[in-house]
Amino acid sequence: MAEENGSKISLETWLLVGFTVAILMSTILIVVVSAGKNPVYSAYITDAEGDYQYQQLNLMADDLGDYGAGYTIANTMSTPMLVNDWREPHRTLLVMISPEKPFDDAEATAIHDFVTQRGGKVILASDSANAQRVAAKFGVSYFTAPVLDDMNHYETHVPNEPTNKQSTDMRNVWALASVNSDVRDMNVAARTIGCSSEMLATSGSPLSLMHQCRTPVLFRKTTAMQILQEEDPSYPEQTRNAYVLAHASTSSFLDEMGTANLDTGNGQLGEGETELIIRIDYPGIKTTDKVLGEREGEISVTGSIVFVANDDVFANYLWDRDTAERTGHPDYCVEEFYADRKGSCWNGGADGLNPATDTTWKGNGAFFSALISDMMEHDNEDISNTIRLFNDEFYIVFDESRHVTGALSAPFTEAMGAIVLLTSDIWLKWLIVLNLMALLSIAIMVVPEKENWRHVFDLTRFRERPTKIDPSKFQLRVREAMLNKVRLFYDLSRDQMVLKTPSEVLSMIRDPRLVELAQSQSRTYDDAELRELMQMIRRWGK
Repeated sequence: MAEENGSKISLETWLLVGFTVAILMSTILIVVVSAGKNPVYSAYITDAEGDYQYQQLNLMADDLGDYGAGYTIANTMSTPMLVNDWREPHRTLLVMISPEKPFDDAEATAIHDFVTQRGGKVILASDSANAQRVAAKFGVSYFTAPVLDDMNHYETHVPNEPTNKQSTDMRNVWALASVNSDVRDMNVAARTIGCSSEMLATSGSPLSLMHQCRTPVLFRKTTAMQILQEEDPSYPEQTRNAYVLAHASTSSFLDEMGTANLDTGNGQLGEGETELIIRIDYPGIKTTDKVLGEREGEISVTGSIVFVANDDVFANYLWDRDTAERTGHPDYCVEEFYADRKGSCWNGGADGLNPATDTTWKGNGAFFSALISDMMEHDNEDISNTIRLFNDEFYIVFDESRHVTGALSAPFTEAMGAIVLLTSDIWLKWLIVLNLMALLSIAIMVVPEKENWRHVFDLTRFRERPTKIDPSKFQLRVREAMLNKVRLFYDLSRDQMVLKTPSEVLSMIRDPRLVELAQSQSRTYDDAELRELMQMIRRWGK
């Protein structure tokens, strides 16, 4: 007996050791893979070391969330295939900045449907090919080479030394952007008006002044895009409006050869074709929301997607004026920085702003906050005022699923990402986690020791019957199987079948031999006859 107890304890110990080793190996593997990779472009990292904090998006989240505009801020760690299951998609903006993993075709299709069928809003910013599959769904093409602009590039200074200019980098491009108008079609007067803070604040209202002005936006090591198709390539018959909100200067070029020189085979796209921000709207999408009278009703909304050719435009060091100044980006045009080259700042020049208007760069956050407000349904008068006038009724979701995570948090985020595929309910998520832990504990602690002659793990033998069927009941089981098939064939419930008279049941069966089986209580069939009847039951009704 003592030997038997020792054997049982030994088995449980080995199972526990095996489980522990498996968990440790999985964790170590994920940690090793993600080691040395610092997370960037996250809306939730507020204490990264050194310059990595300037590459986060927490200032953007703060300005749009509780510390600023008051939108409801959330995040997703799972696949974009779930976006169409979100509540109020027409009041939801999905923000995807710097995807480090490419989208597959199913995810790209889900994002396309989110915008074009559900009225959702999306901002996708990237300077790599990882966003191309989504862009192609909308007829937009990303370039992968950096843009060099010898006319419209800004100068930076040494941090904390505002008079000490750093070396010129023509990849630091500035552009003048509109919120809701194609800058290529704006008249000369409108192109030269700089947007004041009051103008930016009116975006999203029916009396928006945004079509009358442009405001500077700074890019860093950006690429470019082009609209290849004016109609939607997936649904050519669907009405849409495509706008170029910002582009580089006519003299800019793609540094495809890596020589930083236009004379060595690099491409120049032409006037207005080196596009930096593209907005595409899909008006007239029907959905349901609270309407006037505080009741549910059908409304017409607009799906919108904005493509940005650079992810740095949203990072902390370009989002906020004060942070930008600390990192060497002046919030105004330092004219002496431009004295030794043909280019100029956005304050004046051939395609610059009228110095008599507001030419101050207010941080990229001023422009994108106005753009997000304009994309939302604040001006949709079909929606109840208790919804459209309150920002907390609108959702901004930061996609954290495409980023490299920290070495310590990677195992948790990978596991939670998989669980989110099953449910987005927070209570169900943790219920799944706790159930998994409970099942593993049960498997370790209560697996009985097997007899020496039995070498099959019991948990895999779900189909094994504990006792054999009584041969005397074979005929009864065949008869019950036939009657059950008849019931299912005529789409009857069990209660409805019970109410049928014997003559009605026999008329439903029709086959003479099966009728005999159904009504015979005294005749006994041998095994050969039962096998033949079973074949007839299988063929019956076909």
